[in-house]
Amino acid sequence: MPFAVRPAGVLMASTLVFSAIMSCALPAQGTAAARPVVITNASLIDGARGAFATGATVVIRDGRIVQVATGGGIAMPSDATIIDARGRYLLPGLIDAHTHIASLASARRALESGVTTIRSASVAAFQDVALREAVKQGAFAGPDVVAAGVFISPELGESVLADPRLAKLAGGLQGEAELREAVRINLDRGVNVIKTRGTERAGLPNTDPRKQSYTETQLGWIVDEASKRNIPVMAHAHGDEGAYAAVKAGVRSIEHGTFLSDSTLQLMKQKGTYLVPTYITVLDLTQPGGDYDDPALTIRGNFMLPALGETVRRAHRMGIPIATGADTQYGPESLSRIAGEAALFVDLGMSPLEALRSATSVSASLLGLGDRIGAIKEGYEADLILVESNPLQNIRALADVLVVISNGTIALNRTPFAKTRM
Repeated sequence: MPFAVRPAGVLMASTLVFSAIMSCALPAQGTAAARPVVITNASLIDGARGAFATGATVVIRDGRIVQVATGGGIAMPSDATIIDARGRYLLPGLIDAHTHIASLASARRALESGVTTIRSASVAAFQDVALREAVKQGAFAGPDVVAAGVFISPELGESVLADPRLAKLAGGLQGEAELREAVRINLDRGVNVIKTRGTERAGLPNTDPRKQSYTETQLGWIVDEASKRNIPVMAHAHGDEGAYAAVKAGVRSIEHGTFLSDSTLQLMKQKGTYLVPTYITVLDLTQPGGDYDDPALTIRGNFMLPALGETVRRAHRMGIPIATGADTQYGPESLSRIAGEAALFVDLGMSPLEALRSATSVSASLLGLGDRIGAIKEGYEADLILVESNPLQNIRALADVLVVISNGTIALNRTPFAKTRM
């Protein structure tokens, strides 16, 4: 039978409570869910602590988890919506720490794939800031957004139209004054992170992803300006020289990292720099369809993919924190998803639990939200997904999302399609 979703009566059970102190790295949601939600009979997997519990009940009110229990003795709100999980697997919502979402349709695709929080890796015109505010105001269920605004890059291109103050920077961003001004404009628009580059792109056939874009000095200006408002910096870098310069300059994360040397990885380990490999998007380069479908990029991807795989393996062995990012706009042709990235991490040597942590608690820590999301704990945001089978046995179970709860709102309910259990 499919899951039962019904108005609540009183469920008797005893209580085993997971507690947490919640502090907000971003403003709290402005609009709570209309009704409390209670999930019963769940197999709970909390990757942050490696916790597993059967017969779990999770009570959600005002967009937050207010109780997590096993056993008996919970009196639930009489107006609650109950989701009977029938033993299926309840996990924290997934986190995409590298996206380029710039439309409502794309945000919806991400949410329906189980992603309840995203970190933007830049958009053309501050759409990520607008989406973040719309979600905070309750106009949409999610995903929550950590916004990056406009990419701090040698050439702004069409992004000069994103803000009138950027027009004077149309000639390029190279000098200290220009770089600091571009950062300040982003900060004035309310971004949560600054995105810059250490090397050129991989997704354009006329660029070389190994070529350094900014020096350590230039990157240092960017990091310093952002730090004046306690805003971290993420750095696109495939090539080793650009990545090393970015780590030396103090960025919080390296995005991609295809050709990283052991010395750069050692420096990342020393400084606590995160790696967001976006392995699935490089895989996309090698395959027909998806976000990329160009013979030159296919050839490039076939060269890059083994190198990036080796980078991920070495970083994992060294204990460098690795976060999940799909590096997609979540357009209608996109094949890249966080569930797929987690599965690829397992193929590259992680355990399923480690891959799940990468997609939840590790990414939450990268975003500065580890005390708010990425775990199933009291006081945390009610960002949850329900899947059919156990991802600790088969990580690809994350691709079969049946229910998504974002900020306490049931954003997706595919329970009529759930398998029958005898």
